[in-house]
Order: sequence, then structure tokens, then C-alpha cells
Amino acid sequence: MKKSFGYYLVRFVLKLKGLKAIFSTSPVDYRKLRKSDVLLPPRSLFNSARISMLNVLKTVIVEITPVENSADRLLIYLHGGAFISGPAQHHWDSLKKIGNATHMTLWTCRYPRGPESQIDEISANIDEVYQLALTRFNPTAIVIAGDSAGATLAMALIQRLRAKQIAIPKKLVLISPVADAAFTNPEIKEVERKDVMLAKTGVLSAKQMVAVDGDLNDQNLSPLYGSFDGFPETLFFAATNDITYPDQKLLIEKMKNAQVQYKLIIGEDMPHIWPLLPIMRESRVALADMISFLKQ
Repeated sequence: MKKSFGYYLVRFVLKLKGLKAIFSTSPVDYRKLRKSDVLLPPRSLFNSARISMLNVLKTVIVEITPVENSADRLLIYLHGGAFISGPAQHHWDSLKKIGNATHMTLWTCRYPRGPESQIDEISANIDEVYQLALTRFNPTAIVIAGDSAGATLAMALIQRLRAKQIAIPKKLVLISPVADAAFTNPEIKEVERKDVMLAKTGVLSAKQMVAVDGDLNDQNLSPLYGSFDGFPETLFFAATNDITYPDQKLLIEKMKNAQVQYKLIIGEDMPHIWPLLPIMRESRVALADMISFLKQ
């Protein structure tokens, strides 16, 4: 299909912002990445919703509740940012559209980040967020979604819940998940040439910042090495011009072998986290697919 004008504009802007240049250095400059953080939603985006803060360990949950309806369904959103930055404006813009369309309560989780925290502490925070959710919502009314590193956290959470025999959420949404923190897949080198956002050097550096004792095979960082038995119904967005894509193909095989009910949407020639990017027609279509999945 012919690409939209917005697609080419977004590619141009991504190159102009120099994200790939930042991710081409080691150690990656996390302070520079954090300059794009938007820690609180602009009030103008959610003027028809109630916004409150919940604190769980070192995590700040930004709770957005629709005013018009008594929301009995919850979306827990785990933002991306390579474990070292975020959330950013594109997260809030996308969540506004999702909230308006689904009338779900939204929890955006500002979990502790590296290098100040490591993956064991981050994971413990996510576990506690979910336990709090279970005190207020039935698990069949909970959906967990995440992009990039946030999608990694979402998968790892499900694996821990299954191992502990705790009720899992009804659905899972994965947007460009990082499946293997070691980035050893030989196909990555070829894809990296086409990726306008990420480079292996910096992304690997970010994972090393949060790894416990340098263990990149830790399932909390690399859920590819965990079990996918009993996973909830999953909507999976992947992009072919994304260095995380080669490992996502392995992830899909594991989900298929575990008989997970999933829908895979592959963005041909799309960049990392493309459903969340602005302007592109392709992003609007993908976000509409996500909203439809959430409303079912």
C-alpha cells in the first residue's frame, strides 16, 4: 500500500530529532533522552476527565477517569523509553484517544527507571501496581498495554503472575516489544540500516543500565526466554524497520507454540512504536485497531 504523506514527514522529523544518533552511543545519554519526558498529562488533553495520583512504592500512577461514565474497566499502561526515560507526549496523545473511545479508567505508570533503579526493583513496582488494581477491579475487567520497554514489562508481569498462580488480566496489548535485551539476533544488523529511530549500541547500553549483575537473559528483561503458556488474548503490533522486529518474530513463534490467542499487525516499513506516532494515517488505523480490541 502507498505510504501516507505523514509517514514521510514523521521519518523526516525522527531523523531531524537525532534519536538514532543518541542511541548510537554507549553509554547512552539518558539525560538527553529525558529532555523529551512529559511526566504529567497536559490538563487540556483530559479536560473531560478526573486526574489523580496514586503512589505505589516508587511508582506514580496517573489515574485518568472519565467523568461521564462510571468506568468499571481498567487499562494499565506501561510506557516505553528503554527503561531510562518517558513517558513522552506521544503517550498522552494516544491515551487521550483511547480514553475518549473506550471510557476505560486509565492508569499510566511512572515506574522507577534506570540507571537509578534496576530491573528487579522495577518489576517489584509493577507487581504492586497490579496487586492494587486487583483490589479495585475484577481481573476480567483489566487490560495491560505497553510499548517498547513497557511491553517488555507487561509480558514479564504476565509470566510472573502465571508462575505465582495469580489471576491474569483479560487482555494484553504489545506495541513493538523488546523481547531479548541482549540483541544478539544476527538479523538485527540488516534491519538497523533501515531503522530511523534506534541503534543497537545505545539500546543495549540502556538494558545494561538496568540489568542485575549484567544478566541480560533475566526473564524480566528478556521475556523471550520465559513461558507463554496461559497468556491472555493478545494484540501485537510489530514494524519491519525496527531493530526489535527480528526477536519479535521469535516471540510470535513461542506464542503460537503456546497456543496463545493473538492478533499480529505488522507495519511494513514502519518504525518502532508506529501506532503511537502522530500525523501518519497508518498510525491512526493502528490505533483504531487497538481501540476496537479494547472495546470487544
